[in-house]
Amino acid sequence: MRFYAHHGCFVQERAIGTHFTVDLHFTTDTSRAEVSDNIADTVSYLDVYQVVKAEMQQPSNLLEHVARRVGEAVLQKFPTVESITVKISKMNPPLGGQMNSVSVELTLNA
Repeated sequence: MRFYAHHGCFVQERAIGTHFTVDLHFTTDTSRAEVSDNIADTVSYLDVYQVVKAEMQQPSNLLEHVARRVGEAVLQKFPTVESITVKISKMNPPLGGQMNSVSVELTLNA
């Protein structure tokens, strides 16, 4: 997922914003959906995207904080999710040199 958001410790980062990517990997029982072919029997990617989008719109100083919020929000909204790994990358961070991105990755269990 790609977002333009206002996360960072520097005032200018939070004012101007930058691009972020969010990668999620979660564990859930998909056995009902495998047989039924019905989206109601699984976790909808669209619904997950909406939860992540809402969390990305709330500015934070640290990527660690954003990642935890995203993970907790998904676990709360989708009780069938057993664990989730969230990776958030800030593209072109202002570090005084050339760098494509910096990332934080964490795993939470229900």
